[in-house]
Amino acid sequence: MLQAIGITSAPRRGLPAAVDNLTFEARPGRVTALLGAPGSGKTTALRLMLELDPGRGVAYFRGRPLHRIPHPAREVGVLLGDVPGHPARTARGQLRMLAAAAGVPAARADEVLELVGLTGLGDRRIGTLSLGMDRRLALASALLGGPHTLVLDDPTEGLDPREGRWLHGLLRAHANRGAAVLYTTADPREAARAADRVVSIEGGRLVADQAADDFSRTRLRPRVAVRSPHAARLAAAVSREARAARRSVEVVSEDGGHLAVYGSSCAEIGDIAFRNGLPVHRLADEVGDAGSRARGGDEGPQGLAAPRVLERVAGAAGGAGPHAVRPAARPRAPGLPTARRDLVRGPLHPLRYELRRLLGVRTTALIAGTVLVASVVLSVLLARTGHVPLPKVLAAWPSLLPLPPAAVGAGLLGALSYGDEFRYPALVAVRGAVPRRLGLLLAKLAVTAGAAAALALAAMLLSGEAVGLVYGHEWMRFPSNAAFLGVSWVAMTIGCAWAGLLAAGVFRVATAGVAAVLAVPVLVVPLVRQLLMAPGSRPASGLPAGLRELMWPRWPQETDRWTAAVLGVVAHPVGVALTLSLSALALAYLLTGLQWRARWRSQKVAGSGRPS
Repeated sequence: MLQAIGITSAPRRGLPAAVDNLTFEARPGRVTALLGAPGSGKTTALRLMLELDPGRGVAYFRGRPLHRIPHPAREVGVLLGDVPGHPARTARGQLRMLAAAAGVPAARADEVLELVGLTGLGDRRIGTLSLGMDRRLALASALLGGPHTLVLDDPTEGLDPREGRWLHGLLRAHANRGAAVLYTTADPREAARAADRVVSIEGGRLVADQAADDFSRTRLRPRVAVRSPHAARLAAAVSREARAARRSVEVVSEDGGHLAVYGSSCAEIGDIAFRNGLPVHRLADEVGDAGSRARGGDEGPQGLAAPRVLERVAGAAGGAGPHAVRPAARPRAPGLPTARRDLVRGPLHPLRYELRRLLGVRTTALIAGTVLVASVVLSVLLARTGHVPLPKVLAAWPSLLPLPPAAVGAGLLGALSYGDEFRYPALVAVRGAVPRRLGLLLAKLAVTAGAAAALALAAMLLSGEAVGLVYGHEWMRFPSNAAFLGVSWVAMTIGCAWAGLLAAGVFRVATAGVAAVLAVPVLVVPLVRQLLMAPGSRPASGLPAGLRELMWPRWPQETDRWTAAVLGVVAHPVGVALTLSLSALALAYLLTGLQWRARWRSQKVAGSGRPS
């Protein structure tokens, strides 16, 4: 069961709350429609229940608020907006990545694809799906964890009637298995047709909470739709004859010469028009919504201005049509916890999730291919001169470039590592940033380090083979410290990848990650060189021997050579620059995370209206 108690949004300065003291429930085994015009607060109410926006009140999912549920994806399936996913990712790849985030088996992706009718389209890219397929994939994402409760925001928006009927049939089947289904809509006829219970809101307040049959009887009334060039004269004639016959008839004027007549029939309206010599261009029976008129509001169920009631003629028995039921005001729920966005869970299997994120799009292969081709071409051109040292040739690093292609490519892969979370949210099916989870960060650091090391080694090996094929292998004489040079080369590539990753995490945009990578050789390295060459600076050549004297037990003298090599790598201007940059970015990542949490806590206090 889903219970919303006293849901109230944090009002903006000078504006009323979008949702005010909203209380209702969605029972298991039933489909509940949250009905309201655009701007009535439906989406805000869902976001408050899902703890995505600050405010007062609480929503219980089978007796527990969302932040008390260990695995929310297995309890609540959410659909807010479009399907969240990179347009280049396949439908199956997207679901398998979400399965790793939700902690469910990867085979569940094929099961939900079959459930929503996308079995043969699992290899289609998300960006090529039609609106109906996109909505089916979004519903598959919501059903991935086998949730007990489904919360959907206007799931049939933009769909044709056939797709809408299919979606409502799927929601009905899910409810018949004992689940609770809550969805929003602005169409009262759809709510009456597809839901078991209809909760009507207006201006963020509860207007009615009714069974579907009661809702149809009180909100939906049969009417006659009329279009005539003399609509005003026809309305006056209908009202005059209804008054003479002491019959209850309501005539409503709409734009474009349209009339809506309640309490009459097409035959009667046609006879009245004939007797008065008035032409009629349209005459049809239909079902209309009288909710906004009954409530006296200014906005109809479709967000249009409410039609003007010309006259309501009551007979001897008296009374107009039935009005929507307005329940008594419910007491507020003070002291309930404010919604907290920072409690959205991270992936349950972060490493598996990150691998599928990295390998699920063609961007990774495109970057790697471009880097390898550029490295081979630059290495062949550098070896042709015969004056470039072999390490520079194998690294494809001419003096004109700030970084070799492998380092730039690794930095770009790191900068794109947060794209799915910030641009195409993957851990929750809603728009918003993913919180700074340590497990997710460590997984990203590990995966980007592995990708960067593989890219660096592949570039070096391919460059060496290409140079050997073109110029022969006899001139390739490796220096005695080749192992240390290789380690430093891989370490520099990994450092660039991490710099791009942390910068993208701090500024939430991939461009900042690329800029941080390029800033290391362009800005930081010259500053480090100036500091190292400044008067009074001393070399660290005696540090290994000094460390050996202090250590107990004593390490062998051969270790001095390894220690000196490691210190040489770290003390190199590029190594120092990368170390400083990574330290600064890691500190900024930590501070922005703390600031983000503090901001939400302050909004929590402001929304609750009481001190923390």
